Amino acid sequence: MKRNYFVMVLAHPVYGRIKRLHIPHYAAHLGVCFAILAGILTVGFASSYTRMLGKVSEFNKLRAENAALAKRLEVLQERAAESDVQLASLGSLASEVSIAFGIRRNFTGGSAGDIGFSVARNPASQYDMLQAVRLPADEGGSMLSFLSNTTPSIWPVKGRLSSSFGRRIDPFLGRGAFHTGIDLSAGRGTPVVATADGTVREAGWTGGYGKAVEINHGENGLSTLYAHLTDIYATPGQVVRRGEVIGRAGSTGRSTSSHLHYEVRYHNTPINPYKYLQQAQPRGDDGLVLAD
Repeated sequence: MKRNYFVMVLAHPVYGRIKRLHIPHYAAHLGVCFAILAGILTVGFASSYTRMLGKVSEFNKLRAENAALAKRLEVLQERAAESDVQLASLGSLASEVSIAFGIRRNFTGGSAGDIGFSVARNPASQYDMLQAVRLPADEGGSMLSFLSNTTPSIWPVKGRLSSSFGRRIDPFLGRGAFHTGIDLSAGRGTPVVATADGTVREAGWTGGYGKAVEINHGENGLSTLYAHLTDIYATPGQVVRRGEVIGRAGSTGRSTSSHLHYEVRYHNTPINPYKYLQQAQPRGDDGLVLAD
């Protein structure tokens, strides 16, 4: 007689008792099927998990590359912006020298010393022209003397020079950046004066400059900016005179300590303020220049 079940014999390891289990054929078949299905599912899950790990690794790699490229792009954009500011500053200085000495360039074929033609717009061309031109002997004085009191010529605050114009390490970002003015260390509340006659263009909160005052000095194209003030005593449209108090030094805006950020601009392009400061300045015990 054909049996429709399997017999499984179990023996007790100590007492030697024997027990028989009758397992139907269909149960054994189901067990085998379940085992095969479990194996297939395990292989499928393992394969999917492996592919997922590969995709995650690839994604992380692409994300790291994207972050590196974004960082590189940011650095390149900063360098390009700094180069543009430097080039514009050099170009404005060349234009200023040209205007001061009455030098003009003829784009229709005239020589570098021709009078009555427009000034070259290309900064490199301007400098080439200035190097080649011969200045009259009677115009060898200060090129800014004809601007009178509308030319910045005094220190805006009594303080020490703490940061210069040009390339420096940004105190917030910790990397190289172009500083568009100079910083004069001054205690909170130190009076800040206008460095030349002019009209107040703006007075109030100005982004990272904090509380700031901008003064337009007229047809010479010059303007000055006084930033990080704690108090402002000027209003837009007000006419101020050289030496007049327009505010007090502070640390508003993007600032790490009490000081004055001072800019001189030529047609809204920051230029080096050094030449607009008085040549003779008192010095402190540490040898640093002090403002009047």
